Amino acid sequence: MNDDNRYDNIKDVRWENVKNDESKIKFVNSKKRSNIKKIASLFCVILVAAVSGGISGAYIINKKQVSKIYTPDNRMLVEPKQDRSEKKDESQGTKENSITEVAETVGPAVVGISNKAEGYFGLQDAGSGSGVIIDSNGYIVTNCHVVQGADKITVKLSSNKILNASVVGTDQRSDLAVIKVDAKNLPVVRVGDSSKVKVGDTAIAIGNSLGEQFTGSVTAGIISALNRKIEYNGSIYKVIQTDAAINSGNSGGPLCDLQGNVIGINSLKIGAELNAEGMGFAIDVNEAKDIIKSLMNAGKVSRPYLGISGESVISNDDKIQGVYIEQVEKNSGASMAGIKPTDILMELESQKIRNTSDIQEIIEKHKVGEKVEGKIWRDGKIIKVEIVLSELKGNK
Repeated sequence: MNDDNRYDNIKDVRWENVKNDESKIKFVNSKKRSNIKKIASLFCVILVAAVSGGISGAYIINKKQVSKIYTPDNRMLVEPKQDRSEKKDESQGTKENSITEVAETVGPAVVGISNKAEGYFGLQDAGSGSGVIIDSNGYIVTNCHVVQGADKITVKLSSNKILNASVVGTDQRSDLAVIKVDAKNLPVVRVGDSSKVKVGDTAIAIGNSLGEQFTGSVTAGIISALNRKIEYNGSIYKVIQTDAAINSGNSGGPLCDLQGNVIGINSLKIGAELNAEGMGFAIDVNEAKDIIKSLMNAGKVSRPYLGISGESVISNDDKIQGVYIEQVEKNSGASMAGIKPTDILMELESQKIRNTSDIQEIIEKHKVGEKVEGKIWRDGKIIKVEIVLSELKGNK
């Protein structure tokens, strides 16, 4: 028997043995074994993920607990204060430390104003205040009372350069004035929109508090109230109230928001008689815009005028209420309309009149030459009148 035949016989024997022992040997399905491996692998992945997640969650929770504290008084959970340099004002999108930025941006356009008057020993200091440059060609806005009665006005720029100034126009009624220096390319302020200002917003006042000794002083607070009406010397001012300190010398300087926009012109005089702490006032910049333009262009403000003076009255039965007319100015709109002393002005433009402030508020919505309708009470009768508004003469 050759080797090949022996090999064949051996194979046959092995195969027979395998067949004979088939009942004793159990084969594992290869597909089932593969599924077990997959399940084992998936279990390992889940186990690792669970452990990792647990560790991460414990770290985060621990960090949050560390960053929070309980106050002993009220046991309330409170967040610790953030760094002021990083905390943002979400309502205005600016950093809290932008007060510094406002001071740096607006400050160069704020000037000191010195009012000098002739005295026994020549020119003497009669007062001082602040102003804001609104035009790079040297136009400066300030308060009327800052420059009133001046024989000479000097302006000190933020660079400490001192220049002579001339009066372009003043308006005593609004306590605003425009002066001018002979200079070019001066830094200017950005005039804002005071209608967007809200109570509680940050307010920043810049000016020469108490004079040149404290040049460029910056004070900050909040907007305390809007649309305040302050009456002073027969005039009514629409002002913004703030608790930012406004001292002597701040008059004429800017009141700014956190974006560096001028929202008011500070005035110490307005509300000074109230003598209250933490109550400063600034002339609403939206009210001042047209006045400033008129002063720059014409040197004065053209205002409508009714031409009467009087006082509030009301009858015992409350049926007659209005302004008792004591005097009618000659050649005024009221005079031309036939209004006489002892008449009672009860209504103007379909609005009830209670006092002279009501009259002023109504006619300031009109222009010189426009007609307004009114009702007067005379000798027990109500008479309709049509009045052509004349121009207010002088600087009242």
